[in-house]
Amino acid sequence: MVERLSGTDLDRLRSFVALAEELHFTRAAARLHLSQPALSQQIRALERQLGTPLIRRGPRGCVLTEVGAQVTDEARRLIGEVDASAARIRDAARGRDGRLRLAYTRSARGGRVDALVTAFRAAHPQVEVVPETAWTAPNVAGLLAGRCDAAFVRPPLDEPALTCVHVDDEELLCALPAGHRLAGRRRIGRADVAGEPAVMWPRENGPGMFDRTIAQVWPDGGFLLVRHEPDDEQLLRAVAEGSVIAAVPAGRARALTLPGVRLRRFAAPTPTVEIGLAFLADSTNPAVHRLRDLLVNHPPWVTVSHAKK
Repeated sequence: MVERLSGTDLDRLRSFVALAEELHFTRAAARLHLSQPALSQQIRALERQLGTPLIRRGPRGCVLTEVGAQVTDEARRLIGEVDASAARIRDAARGRDGRLRLAYTRSARGGRVDALVTAFRAAHPQVEVVPETAWTAPNVAGLLAGRCDAAFVRPPLDEPALTCVHVDDEELLCALPAGHRLAGRRRIGRADVAGEPAVMWPRENGPGMFDRTIAQVWPDGGFLLVRHEPDDEQLLRAVAEGSVIAAVPAGRARALTLPGVRLRRFAAPTPTVEIGLAFLADSTNPAVHRLRDLLVNHPPWVTVSHAKK
């Protein structure tokens, strides 16, 4: 379908996606560097072309119709494909050997993740690596929408369109306030943390990792969530305040090292969370396949699995 799109079609789709994300004509027009009447004309032309209303205007902005929401998803995918194709053409013209738009997950920098990317850059210096960082859920959405080519994620995933390659397993640690009754122990048992007030990031950031953490650290229940924090640093700051505990990946927790926080290992069995490299199963980007090949052909990066269907 991409090859049938004209430049006018793409302009209308880009305008509509901006409006769908802003839900406000003035803000969308400013983002697109268009006048508001010009944006309105683009949207009306797209609605005429498709034969159906895509938005409903209101006094404070607009809302998408049901069809409008579907068009938004499809438009993002098409624009992503076109932009990726254009980038490959530009790279070829510049003598580059491709581009890899790579998303990191916020909780998994350093260790084998950075070592893999460093090895890839060394092995393929002519590939332009374009990095960004987000949580697992936005990274998955970016892959499905075509905004990135590969992403580090926290499995398990529930997206049949994605393949996920195992990168590493990371130990979960118990973060305790310095004055907590358990802070003097070397190992923390599951029964010790049952019923303890806890802090976690929102589940929608990474549902698989969230559920796996709870299942391993509070297997018999007793998970008492009293507050959310947006990321690991804020989570550990909440622990430092002295009223909550948390289960955190070892690498990120040790890198932050906040005063007032004590990190302790859990008693066996050791709880872990996985780090994976995800990409579209039908990706045609050669750089993605080169990264995958480097990962699976250089132990200990050898386990390949498809996302659960």
